[in-house]
Order: sequence, then C-alpha cells, then structure tokens
Amino acid sequence: MRVLTPLAGALLAALAGAAPVAAQFPTQPPAPMPLEPAQFPPFAETILENGLRVIVVSSNKQPVLSLTLAMPGGSFYDPAGKVGVADMMAGLLTKGAGTRTADQIAAAIEGVGGSIGASAGSDFLTLNTAVLSGDRQLAFELLADAALRPTFPESELELLRKQTLSALALEKAQPAAIASRAFSKGIYGDHPYGRSADESSVAAITRADVVAFHAQRVRPNQAVLVIAGMIDTLEARQLATTAFGAWGGVAAGTPATRAAPQRMTSEILLVHKPGAVQSNIVVGNTTWTATDSRGYALTLANQVLGGASDARLFQILREQKGWTYGAYSGAPRRRVLGYFQATAEVRTEVTDSALVELLSQMRRLSAEPMPVEEFDRQKQTLVGRFPLEIETAQQVASQVASARLLGLATDYVQTYRQRLAAVTPEQARAASRMGIRADAAYIVVVGDATKLTERLQKVAPVTVVDVEGKPLASADLEVKGGKLDLDLSRMMAASDSFTVMVQGQPFGYQVASLERDGAGWVYRERSQLATVIQQQTEVRFGGDVAMRSTTQSGRFQGQEMKLDVRYEAGAATGEGVTPGAQGMQPVKYEKVAVPEGTIDDNAVQGLLPYFNWAPNASFTVAVFASGKGAVEPRTYKVMGEEELTLPIGTVKTWRVTSTGGEQPGTYWIEVAMPHRVMKFGPANAPVEFVRVR
Repeated sequence: MRVLTPLAGALLAALAGAAPVAAQFPTQPPAPMPLEPAQFPPFAETILENGLRVIVVSSNKQPVLSLTLAMPGGSFYDPAGKVGVADMMAGLLTKGAGTRTADQIAAAIEGVGGSIGASAGSDFLTLNTAVLSGDRQLAFELLADAALRPTFPESELELLRKQTLSALALEKAQPAAIASRAFSKGIYGDHPYGRSADESSVAAITRADVVAFHAQRVRPNQAVLVIAGMIDTLEARQLATTAFGAWGGVAAGTPATRAAPQRMTSEILLVHKPGAVQSNIVVGNTTWTATDSRGYALTLANQVLGGASDARLFQILREQKGWTYGAYSGAPRRRVLGYFQATAEVRTEVTDSALVELLSQMRRLSAEPMPVEEFDRQKQTLVGRFPLEIETAQQVASQVASARLLGLATDYVQTYRQRLAAVTPEQARAASRMGIRADAAYIVVVGDATKLTERLQKVAPVTVVDVEGKPLASADLEVKGGKLDLDLSRMMAASDSFTVMVQGQPFGYQVASLERDGAGWVYRERSQLATVIQQQTEVRFGGDVAMRSTTQSGRFQGQEMKLDVRYEAGAATGEGVTPGAQGMQPVKYEKVAVPEGTIDDNAVQGLLPYFNWAPNASFTVAVFASGKGAVEPRTYKVMGEEELTLPIGTVKTWRVTSTGGEQPGTYWIEVAMPHRVMKFGPANAPVEFVRVR
C-alpha cells in the first residue's frame, strides 16, 4: 500500500469534499470584449527635398531601434533575360559598401549585437537594420552606405552566383519549390510575376547589370524610410537628413507589362517526378490589386477555408480523411495583381480524392452561407493576432513600409483591426465568389505521372511536363534503359576512403571497395556519421554491370534499418525498413520492372569512374531507387573544370551535377584516369564527402 504524506492526504480529503469540477467552471466561453484599437505611438511623417518619405514611429517601450528602407525594386522590375538581377543586387548591398568590406560590415553590426540585411520580393526592395537605440548613429551610417554606396565586388558577385545556382539545382528536387514556380508561371503567364530565375538567366547577369539596376531603381523619389523605436522624432529626422539628404536621382518608370491570363475553366499541370510517393498540390487563381476594398473580406474568407489548423481544409483533409499532414490556403497581396492559392501534400494513391475535396471546399465558400459561429471564431483569431504582429520596432517598421508602398491608406496599420472586424459573413462570401474560383482554377500537381495521369483526367484536362517544364507524351513517362556508356575494360579492384564534413568539421567517414566476384563484381560500402547513421551496403553485379542483388544493414538514429533486394529476369523484388520523410518506414515490393542497363542507386558511386568522361559530357541513366522500389532517370552532367585541394593533394576535376532523384548532388571527378570520385555531396547543403585516400 502506498503511504501518503500528511500534506498529500489533507489535499486529497479536501478535494473529495469539493464540488464536482464541472460545477466550478462555465461551460461556455465568455463573450468577446468590445474591440479596442491597437495602441500605436503617433506617426510623424515628412518628405525630404530629394523626395524620400521619412516616417518616424517613436516608442519608448524597449531600448531598440529599427530602420526599414523600402522602394519599388523587386523582381517585377527584372529586365528581360536577366531575371534574378533584383535578388542578386539585394544580396550584394551588404557585401561591401562605403569604405567597408563584407567582413567589416558584418563585424561592425555584430559588434553591437545588431543585424542588417536586404531582400528583394516580388514588388519591393527592402533594406533593414536593427540595433540598440544607443547605436543609432551606426545604424544610419551602415544603412545609407548599403543603399547609396554599394561597391558590388566581383568576387562577392561570383560567390553569390554560385550559391544561387546551387539553390536552383536543389529546388529542382523539392516538390514544393517545383510546384510554386510552375503555379506562378501558370496563373501570371508572361506577366513579370510569372517569371522565375533559372540557370541561364543567373549565369547571364554581370556586374554591369547589377550596377545598372541599382542606378535605375534605388532612388529616393519612390522610397520610404521608416524609423521605429526609441528615438526622438526631431533627432530621427536630423539623422535621416544627414544620412540620406544628399541621395539624388529619379527612379526609372514602371515597365509595360502583359496582362495575366484570364482562365474560364480549370486545368491541371502535372509535373512528372518519377518514383514520387507523394504529390504536392497547388490550386488557385489571380485576384486583384492591393488597394481593392474587397481585400479585407477575402482575408476572412481565406481564413475560414485554410488560414489555420482549425480551418476547413486542415480539419477535413487531415483530421477527417487522414490524407495529409497539413492543408492550407493564402491570399497574398501584390501591388499590381494578387493571388489566391490552396496547398496540400498527400500520398500518391489519394491525390485525385484530395484534389476533388479541396475544390469542393473552395466551391462551398460561395455556395453556402458561412455559419456565424465559425466565421466569428476565425475573425477573432485574425483580429486578436494582429497586435502580436506589431510588437517589435522591426515589425512596426516593416508593416508601415509595406502598407505605404502598396498604396494603402495612410492609417491602414492603425485601423486594420477595425476594418477586419467590420466584415460580415455575406461580404466574405461575396469576395470568395470573385477571389476563390474553383471552376476556373489553375492546378499544379507534382508527382509520379505514371500513376496519376488517368486519375486526374477525370477532374480536369491534364498537361504533363517534366521538372523543366518540357511537355511529355505518354511514351516519355517510361524510363528507358539501354547499353550504359561505360568503359568496362578499365574496371579494376579499387578502394576509396572519405571523411564526412558537416559545416567544415569532421563528422564521420565512408570507406568503399570494388572487388572481383567470380565473373562479376561486388561493391561494398561502410559509412558512419557520428551516432546518427551506421550503415553497411553490398551490391553484386555481373561483368556487364547487370544488377544481381543489394543488401544493406545498420542503424539510423538508433533504429534498425535493413534492405534486401534481388534482381532477376528484368525485375526487382525487395523488402526492408528504411528512413523516410516521416521516420523509419517498411518497404516491400515485388517484381518491379527494371529496364536493361539499370543501376542500383547504391552502386552509382562505385561505377562513376568508368563512365566516358569528357568536357560537356552528359549521361542519363536508369537508376533503381532500391529504398522505395522505383526506377528513376538520373542525369550526370559535366558543368566545368575545377581544381581541388584535398588531403591527398591538388587535383584537377570535372564538376558534375546529378539531377533526377529525390536530392540533387554534385560530384567532383578526377580529370585524369582513373577518374576517381574526389568529393561529393548534396546540392546546397553543408555536407561533403572528401577523399582522404
């Protein structure tokens, strides 16, 4: 029998004699209190002689200061053929300005515990710095240098170009990024909002292009400077005049644009991602300008549909159907033309059902009156959340700058809650009828077209493309095999040893070997990444590189993983437990057809040295992803030469990109025979395998 302390016994006795819990508390939530305006400090606005609007929002709540300088200069203004200039310019503004280098700028701002940065959105270029109020002089100085006196060092431009190209390569393997780019292009067409940077446009950008864009767009007559935080209004104006008063010039005019397409019926763009076990769905349409009075009502309608985890899409597609981990919607404002979109990531086998349900919920918004209780709950969420979005000086500065540049009312931020609270269910329903158009929607689905095309054709007309946007016919969906472009006469026993580096620090190792196995070969690989992964792999194949078997064992984050695959008569049968997007997951497949010349994905690294490498060489290979039982085309392409300094010495290599799988990668392959792999790793991630022997 458990013995209670006197205190615990007394407490239990007291609780036993108390009234039931239900009788002590109300069963209904209290009615909401009357809405009060959000408390803002007074705004003080002035215009300098050069046209720069200066808005001071003085507040003594915290000893911090935020400066936000914004102007029309986003990707909307990118010149034809040079899409990405705005982003590149923004990325370089703090990489050398005034008399400081990038390192000196970073040291100056970090030395006072502050931050500085610049970014280009679809409409606007924004520079921001935040400091303790005592460091206000430095903040104005650094921000003015970045905006007025950037040096655009060639070395920083090339570094940013390399990072941008790596990020673009990574996006091609990320379904959400693929869907987003395709959706923007679909709803906006040739309008600037529909353009996205690609490898060719980024490669074409020169320092002269960046300098010219800066000269055309970074000018005071269309800019707004918001100074928010602990500072006296008069002092703020004096500092702004000193820092920006000599800034001159007039921004170039707004370029002529083509109208976005007007869609009368729904259509589906199916982006083929071979072997994908999930589908990314994006559904939506264009809406209206940022200043349209229906914006408040559409915001409420969107909130009811998919603005939160208690909204309809999440509750129905996830909680009721169990088809997804999340489904949401949004209706972002843009200066010229906004858009609505709803998104969900679902299992392949329920893609068509999820899409039909999502469209049904979009139609329901305008077809049925919105229940008052549901509508009021979502309205209270938005109204109550807004004060949390303007708590800091930086948040206030960002909200005010964005509102002014979008052309919204001068009291937009101060009156936002009241205007939102005034929206009725009928107004939200009317806005949804015009702004959420299920029967004239553009639909993007990224997934395995071999499994989805026929199902989706029952929902709307389907166009199938690859991740580059190239149209695909039914025959193109088949992964084609064939004779591999390998020099088998060079194959020989070999062993490799790599150190795994994460963010420049040793994190583990990998050792591999290729040995004779009778008339064939066996490739073995053993890896350990700290305590995260311990893995042993063995792939056996014939002298003609025909796959025979793959076995794998080890542990992933402490959990057992294993895989056993057999290749017979042009088919693969496998079973095991492997890491997946949601943790360890069982894998089982039987007699999956594999074309002639297919390589098990675990054997690729061992066979790469025997490809016929040459400048500009490109090989597309059928690769069997044995961890999920699917054949995928992988392309290995020489992008150029690069000299590497490694623990084994300095080596001239070909830099080879790998695309087509779940994760794009880069290999550095020795130019000289025997074309050993010198280094490799996933694109745009701080992980590298570096040869040490």
